[in-house]
Amino acid sequence: MALEGICGMDKLEYATLYEKLDHGQRREVAMGSINFQNPFRLMKPPTPYPFGNINKLFEKTNTKINLTRGTTTLGFIFQGGIVLCADSRATSGIFIGSNEMEKIVEINDNLLGTMAGCAGDCCYWDRVLMRESRLYELRFKRKLPVRAAARMICNTAFQFRGMGLSMGMMLAGWGPTGPQLAYVDSDGERLYGSNFVVGSGSDAAMGVFDFNFRFDMTNEEAFELAERALYYATYSDIYTGGFVRVYHITKTGWKKISCTDSVVLHDRFKTFDDQPPLDLDSQKKLFMKHEFQRRPLEPMDVDEDNNDGTT
Repeated sequence: MALEGICGMDKLEYATLYEKLDHGQRREVAMGSINFQNPFRLMKPPTPYPFGNINKLFEKTNTKINLTRGTTTLGFIFQGGIVLCADSRATSGIFIGSNEMEKIVEINDNLLGTMAGCAGDCCYWDRVLMRESRLYELRFKRKLPVRAAARMICNTAFQFRGMGLSMGMMLAGWGPTGPQLAYVDSDGERLYGSNFVVGSGSDAAMGVFDFNFRFDMTNEEAFELAERALYYATYSDIYTGGFVRVYHITKTGWKKISCTDSVVLHDRFKTFDDQPPLDLDSQKKLFMKHEFQRRPLEPMDVDEDNNDGTT
């Protein structure tokens, strides 16, 4: 109540009863709450021609809406299933908002999603996806496939393209044909592959992952590789940090493996900083010890028809 009085919320018109609002105010309330009836319909920005004039309006008013955002999420398929790994730091520009954010969303018993981009956009559409997953299960008596979920998010993102939507998410689950991993972003792009790294720390994480990955790894080796890749992302990217969470998806469902502080991972994976640097000859000898094998790149399925009952 004290905060309400200080902010003056008790004096605003929207705090009055709905019956006391005039026709224009009731129409504005209905437009602002239209997503309660249909979550895929959102109120457009209060400006004429928002698709092309949003950026121009922000330039004139000097509004800093495009803040720097960062995160690191990793997902890959190996012989034991799918591993998802993500940090927990939420940033807004140079400010750290939280170090305990859940960036791996539990959509249903067999489907997980990761968040990267604007936290509000990712959280909202993940909740919508959870709702649609439950409705799909009630209608068709089976779990929502990964391809159907990816197509739904892709169509939604394409519809709101240019409206300021910012998200890049991975969807992972187990389908009739085995493990499936998809990537969807706010530009309406949809990709299927065996591994993805998303976020501002993806360069460091991808370097560690690509060098150490083997398809025939054991579960423990896969979990350690995911934590190691995320650790190097937290070490080199200021927008990545907090806790590192690891999930494992198998045919029976997903399981949360660990939630480890990045400081603990630093003590486990830190390099030998106290030793003097190697000379050029020693570096060449160390480099020649590794056997590099070029793996053929798997083609990414950009768009493939499915029979999951969606359009």
